Amino acid sequence: MAGPASGDNALFDPDQLIFDCKAALDSGQAMRNVRDVVARAVSEPGAVIRSLGEPEQGGVQTLYRASDLTIINVLWRPDMILMPHNHEMWAVIGVYSGREDNILWRRLPDDAGRIEAAGARSLSEGDVLAFGSDVIHSVINPIPRVTGAIHVYGGDFFGVARSEWDPESLRERPYDMDKVLRMFAGRTD
Repeated sequence: MAGPASGDNALFDPDQLIFDCKAALDSGQAMRNVRDVVARAVSEPGAVIRSLGEPEQGGVQTLYRASDLTIINVLWRPDMILMPHNHEMWAVIGVYSGREDNILWRRLPDDAGRIEAAGARSLSEGDVLAFGSDVIHSVINPIPRVTGAIHVYGGDFFGVARSEWDPESLRERPYDMDKVLRMFAGRTD
């Protein structure tokens, strides 16, 4: 990260984040090293907000997209719930404003396509979590304001086929990216 390591004058430079994440891919420990990069970035939440703006409305802002790396600014609407889904690639999530509650799921061994809850993890301002490529999770923003988080994926987040699970039946189905982007924008059409 460019600028001071801490304090009110800390700087967050999205271009430096992209550079550092791309450099982390060259190691045998890409996910762990990207986690360290994201942890440094969200350790100064005010700097991220000064650079990316105060989270005021839901949305997904692409900061970088390539076949081996995607970096997005995820803005969770108040009380938003995203159904269980997978990524088919590793992911690193760093919250810089608000809270993101993750419910972790596992496939039922005797019922192809269904899942059951297996744990949970809450992320608040400054917290970072890394997920392996096989993780299934759902996300809730349980607070009455927009939550901002930097999400980094080890692949093309928008171009990979993956699954989501029906919130009622917990049955697997193809992931619908368009529907999810409409949810972030607060549209139900």
